[in-house]
Amino acid sequence: MTVWIVVSILLVVLSPLAWLRPSRAQSGRIALRMEARRIGLAMQLAPQEWPHWLSQEPPNPCAQYHRPRRGSQPACWTYWQKTPGVWVNQWQEVCEDRLLLNHFEKLPGNVFKIEADKQMIALYWGEKGDASILQTIDATLKALA
Repeated sequence: MTVWIVVSILLVVLSPLAWLRPSRAQSGRIALRMEARRIGLAMQLAPQEWPHWLSQEPPNPCAQYHRPRRGSQPACWTYWQKTPGVWVNQWQEVCEDRLLLNHFEKLPGNVFKIEADKQMIALYWGEKGDASILQTIDATLKALA
């Protein structure tokens, strides 16, 4: 009887340790973020106010991968991926810039937004997929920076 009491006490004491262990999804995101850091991509969790017309609800805060911009007067723009492969601006006008679309076509369907201001180019991503997607994201951000 005392053995069962000792075992149950040990289980009660050790069970919170299982809660501290990250889930598979969390472990996958951690691995992607470490790989992004290794290849030189900066990442942060950024709160966003998403447009109501997006087909899937993005997370809030969302993972933002970014790079600094080059040039003295870079163009500023913002596009959302309304549905996979369809990029629109804030007025829901479809992107017709062929140079941008060539890069956007390579991005996965769970990239929600890409924006460029005078200082940096940022991509908001759902962080689902493998490390090869990071190479595509890195190449896109480098090309558009």
